[in-house]
Parts: sequence; structure tokens; C-alpha cells
Amino acid sequence: MQTHMYHDDESRDQRVKSGKYNCYKMFGCFERKFKITELGPPPDVIDLFNTYTNGELEMSPHRFLRFLVEFQGDEGITIQDVERIMERVLDPSRADLTRYVFTVNDLFTYLLLDDINGPIKTQAHHDMTAPLQHYFIYTGHNSYLTGNQLSSDSSEVPIIKALKRGVRGIELDIWPNSTKDGIDVLHGRTLTTPVTLDKCLKSIKEHAFVKSPYPVIITLEDHLTPDLQAKVAEVNGQKHFWDMLYLPKESDKEELPSPDALKHQIILSTKEPKEYLESKNVDKEQSSDDEPDDQKSNSDHDAAAADNERGNSILVKNNVSNKSCANEACSSATRPLSLSEILGVDYKEDDNEEDDDDDTEDEHFGQKTTLEYKHLIAIRASKPKNGTRNALRDEPGKVKRLSVSEDSLLKAANLYGDDIVRFTQKYILRVFPKGTRVTSTNFKPLTAWMHGTQMVAFNMQGYGRSLWMMHGMFKANGGCGYLRKPDFLMNKGPNDEVFDPKAELPAKKTLKVKVYMGDGWCLDFSQTHFDSYSPPDFYTKVSMAGVSADVAKKKTKVIGDDWTPVWNEEFTFPLTVPELALLEIAVQEYDVDSDDFAGQTCLPVSELRQGIRVVPLHNKKGEKFKSVKLLMRFSFV
Repeated sequence: MQTHMYHDDESRDQRVKSGKYNCYKMFGCFERKFKITELGPPPDVIDLFNTYTNGELEMSPHRFLRFLVEFQGDEGITIQDVERIMERVLDPSRADLTRYVFTVNDLFTYLLLDDINGPIKTQAHHDMTAPLQHYFIYTGHNSYLTGNQLSSDSSEVPIIKALKRGVRGIELDIWPNSTKDGIDVLHGRTLTTPVTLDKCLKSIKEHAFVKSPYPVIITLEDHLTPDLQAKVAEVNGQKHFWDMLYLPKESDKEELPSPDALKHQIILSTKEPKEYLESKNVDKEQSSDDEPDDQKSNSDHDAAAADNERGNSILVKNNVSNKSCANEACSSATRPLSLSEILGVDYKEDDNEEDDDDDTEDEHFGQKTTLEYKHLIAIRASKPKNGTRNALRDEPGKVKRLSVSEDSLLKAANLYGDDIVRFTQKYILRVFPKGTRVTSTNFKPLTAWMHGTQMVAFNMQGYGRSLWMMHGMFKANGGCGYLRKPDFLMNKGPNDEVFDPKAELPAKKTLKVKVYMGDGWCLDFSQTHFDSYSPPDFYTKVSMAGVSADVAKKKTKVIGDDWTPVWNEEFTFPLTVPELALLEIAVQEYDVDSDDFAGQTCLPVSELRQGIRVVPLHNKKGEKFKSVKLLMRFSFV
């Protein structure tokens, strides 16, 4: 008896209805018939079944348990768990079913259940009690955009999608609406259409902790007039999630709390108000020789332009509004509400804090409000005013976040990568896409992760291999959005030496990957999607991304004219830094002119489960196909 790579009745019925042949019309005159391959267990599965049953035709629960523990490496599984699995797999309509036993085809069916036999661990298991800067954080860029950076719609929908995927960093740009009496979120000075701030805040409140309980870091880039800032505080602040805000403590000056301690809280990361007010002086400064990209690489985060990252603050005025306020006294009706009024928290002014800025903008903003806002900033942001290397210097007693463009990061990594690693051991580094990525593409994130960068900000509405890597990386640790950085990125040697991604290292382990077979395309694609005149010609690419020594690309042979290809090919990947390695899997349909995409996934090597596993594939956007999957084997030697 043969079985298919699916176990539900609906899929079986669809396959039966298709008949034994695929028929294709040629030039409207005649039909070509291609026999459908009915998949059965691969030879390795048959051999394993015989081994664990001592050659008998049935596998008992105890023998199945032994197979799961010894060969699959599953931990913590009991005989009761085994019986529940067998009950789920076995067909209750079978007349011969009087007890829990598996045939070889039943074992094959079990191996294809991706919810219990998937390729990676599904539960959060990292230590979540270290300071926040010890973690990679799933971070978005311009989180409200539905498409490109110039003319797409702004919406709360991408924010919801990101939060449901596990993204923990949300970025918004807030501007006056067309009538100047309300607040919109959009990419300023572009043709992007707006969405109201109210919708965005409501969506964040409702979905922030649907996927993960760990903290959400939110940045508002503020381009509002004083009266609209007051409206943010008065109307939106009390209405939405201000009660979830984390209020930083005195101890945070040395290190931030852990993700575990910050569960179900919103964290603000922005520049201090005084630093923002002084930023207008920086606008006139030229970039330093060692970091030209800091000033010109991105319109949102440019280190010198007046609109860059100043908007990280929530209630701070922009230059235009401050000048108008300086010409006439700001009335109490238009002043921003104090944060004591918003939050119902009584803040005391720090009498020991000196403010030597005599600018009238600081005066009209209000000293008390400035101090109170300063107390809400859990992660204080800065920019490389005098070049990135200068910004990477240690500042004892001050926890901060530095934000640089992808170009600046790459240049710094080539010139003084050790400084980046040392910086990220104590402070938070955020890297964002350069401004020329108008189609919302992304950069390769591995260089940033290799140097300890916690927040690699991505266009989640984008597409392509870089985004697949981001999706793959954060499948780890149960998809909770926080990954504990490997110890070697947090350690220093006796002479202050740190991890060097370019260093020649011996292989720590070797990963063996075997690609058995694939199925599901005939259910998720039309018969003529890949070829109008014949079934598809599939092959699988298996690649390793990581430090340069670990990068490798392999591929299977092409299986012609078959919707259910069988490859049975094995590949070997020696790994020097497996903790940062990503296994990329993509299926292509061979074509003379240009190969067609047929599915992809990316898996963190550190999370791979040994044994024979089913690997669901995803579309270009990272959305899981309903039926398309591969059967593969993973082993470490």
C-alpha cells in the first residue's frame, strides 16, 4: 500500500479525483499524458521501521517511543504522548484497528505532520533574564507602509501583521493631517497616503502581545505642531497604551531590565528633549571624514538633516513650531499636557540636573515637561555627530542606543569591527536600510548580527532573500521576537579582544542535510502554473548563510515532468560558527529561459531538530503554503 505526502481526507480526495495521469493539451490539437507518481515512504524510513520493529510488520507504542527518543532526538516525551500521536494518525475507520500499532505507512504519515514533526523547536527556551542589550530584537522599519517608500498606502494592517509575526520594534512617523486639526501617520514628503494615528495606536494596543509576551519597543517620529502634540497626549495618550509604558528606574543607567522583567510593557527609545533642541546646531556641521554616510544615507534617520531621528521624541516641538511659539506666548490651551497628567504619575524635578541651554525653545517647551519626558525614555537614542567610531566609545553610567545606516555599518565593520562588538556588549545598536531602497527591499542582516547588532530594522512589507533570512532568524526561540546573543559576542579576552567574524576558526560541527522528496504543488498551484504543456521540473537549492567560512551553496538534480519529485540526495556543511548560521532552502522549477520560484524557507541551524522532519515551504512574502512541503533529514556530526 502506498501513501501520499498528506494525511487529511480532503487532500486524499483531491488527489484521487485527479486520476492517474496529468493531461496537457498541445497546440489545442492533442493531449499529452504524464503518469502521476504516487509517493511512498523513502528507503530510509522503511529501513528505520524494520530496525525498530525487528523486521515485524507493526510498530508498538513502546517501539515508536524508542524511535522518537533515539533517532529523532525528541526529549520529554512519554508513552501517553506517543499514544495520543498514534491515535491522531491512525484511521478510526480501519476494520483491522484494535490497538495502537503503526504500519510503515502510518509512520510515514506521522513524519509529514508539520505541527508536531517540524524542523525546529516551537517553544521559547532561551534564558530571558539577561539585560535587554544581550538580545537580538525583531525590529521593523517604517512599520505602517504597505508597499514602497514613496507612493504606497499607510495602514494599520502592516503593523498588525508585524506584531502577529512576532516583531517587537514598531516605527511610526506622525504628521499633521491636511486640515491641520488631526494627526496622520505617513512617510513624510512623499506621495504615501496617510492612516490616522488613532488607528495605529489602537492596533498596537490590541495586538502587541498576541504573538509574544515580551516588550514592544516603539518609536514615534514627531513632526507635529504644539497644539497637535497636546492632542496626542490628551486624546490618544489616555485612550490607548500609556498605562503599558515602562517607567525606567535609577538602576537602568548601568544596564536595562531583562525581557522577562519587561513582559507586556511598551518601551520608548528616543533622544532626550534637550539633545533634540540642540540638534539644530548639528544640522550645520559637516560629516566627519570617516563617516560620510551618516549624513546622507537615509531621509528618515540622516545624522545631520533637521528631520532625522528628531521625530523619535513624542512631545517635542519641531523647529518651525518652536519659532512660531517664540514669537508669541504659547497659551495654556495649546501647551503639551505634562506627563504627570497623562500617566497619573507624580514626577519630581531633579534639582541636581543642570540645564545650560538658554534657547527660547527650551523655555517655551517647559522645563518640567522636558524633565518628565526625559524620565520616560528607557533607551536613550543618539546619532553619530562626529562619525560612527567616535559614537561607539564607552560612556559609563549611561545606557544608550545608536542608530546608523546599513552603509555606515558595513564601512565600520570593515574598518573597526572590534569597536562595534565591544559597543554592542553594553549598548544597543540599530541599523536601518539606506534611503535608496525606495521599493522597500532590505540589506543582508548577517554582518550586523555578527557584530552583535541588536536591532536590525527591516521593511517587513518588502520581499526577497534578505527578508527570508530575517524571518528565518526569528523563527528561533519559539518566534517570541527576542534571541539571546551567543556568549562569544558578549565575552572579552584577557587583552580586551572580542569575537572577529573574519577570523579563521576550526569547524565546531558538521551538519548533514538529506532531501528526500517534495509534494503539495499540485494542490496549491494550477496545473499550468509552471508549464503549459507538461508537469514541472523541480530541483532544490540548499544553502548555508553565516560567517564567510561557513557560506556554501548546493543543489539537487532536476526531476523532470513530476509534481511529486523524489531526490534522495545528501549534502554536508562544516560549520565554524553554527550559532549564527542559517540554512536556506528553496525549490525552483527549471526553465530554459528563467527558473520559476516554487517555495522557500530559512531555518536557524541552532534550532534544528535532528532526524527526519517535514519542512513546510513559504511564498515570496514569507507566508506558508497550505500544502507544499519537503521531507528532509538533519543530523550533526
